[in-house]
Amino acid sequence: MAEKVKKISALKEKEGISQPETLNREVVKQLQSSKKKELSIDELVSGILDQNQATLSRAITIIESTAQKHQQQAKSIIDNCLPHANRSIRIGITGVPGVGKSTFIESFGKLLISEGKKVAVLTVDPSSSISKGSILGDKTRMEKLVKEKNAFIRPSASGDTLGGVARKTRETIILCEAAGFDVILIETVGVGQSETAVHSMTDFFLLLKLAGAGDELQGIKRGIMEMADSIVINKADGENLKAAKIAKNEFNRALHLYPAKESGWAPKTILCSALKNEGIAEIWEVVSDYFETVKSNGYFQHKRKEQNKFWLMQTIESRLKSEFYANPLVKVELEKQLLALDKNKTTPFEAAEKLLSMKN
Repeated sequence: MAEKVKKISALKEKEGISQPETLNREVVKQLQSSKKKELSIDELVSGILDQNQATLSRAITIIESTAQKHQQQAKSIIDNCLPHANRSIRIGITGVPGVGKSTFIESFGKLLISEGKKVAVLTVDPSSSISKGSILGDKTRMEKLVKEKNAFIRPSASGDTLGGVARKTRETIILCEAAGFDVILIETVGVGQSETAVHSMTDFFLLLKLAGAGDELQGIKRGIMEMADSIVINKADGENLKAAKIAKNEFNRALHLYPAKESGWAPKTILCSALKNEGIAEIWEVVSDYFETVKSNGYFQHKRKEQNKFWLMQTIESRLKSEFYANPLVKVELEKQLLALDKNKTTPFEAAEKLLSMKN
């Protein structure tokens, strides 16, 4: 009887599960050959310059690490890569969740690769404010692009602070440029201040929109529209095509209400269907026209310099904030002030003034 139960038992041990086809085989081989060996700074930099994607991934992991032991390593890696950077074009892509950013980036990336470009995609996945977790699903959503030899996709968790991610993303751009990537696509979280952060580190800012979803009125608000160098209405196919054409006219009218851009560029509205791969080539033509314009009138170099100044100030603010909260005296006094605040013995402004006036 026992033997009979054993024969019909569903508890079996399978030989193994094959790797999904969404993996880039070249990168897998590189990782398998080097994962047991801890690389030196020179080896990491050399691997990046040799365009080894596995080494690039390991270096980015060090940069993203908050561990103290990795901070000096990260600085050395960036310093060594910096002379080989600033040779790509950086394109920021934003849009509300559900607008089709991942599908668009995959279609756009494949077009660029077909034209001989090397494309790096840097994306930020929102972290849960409760569990602190992030699914980092962009490689799954871009299953065709991830298999391309000349594509590199790096999803990162946003964590607690957007500013920290923005700084790490900017440093990652330097590494990707040193690794020979011609075009770097940076996808925003799609909510909050992420658009401003990405705009401050890119050359061209592309705003993805939907038609027929109430998105037209949202898009006409100041701020995000002023940052956009081009508006792309995605999912312009099938029954939605008519609504997309109407939305295009509305956005074009709205764009005329804004003052002329310092770059001398007039933003354009384009229709596309990333899913059907329609209108993607036209978008690249617009992007190419933009770079031709800003490089000829000197705005491209001017904007890069202004961005460096902005990031200098951001780095100082970040360092001051970090050192302030790390101060042992501040930590003790902060606990006292929080307790006093709970008991209504002080105000947030008085507490802040006392903390800020403390001497080391």
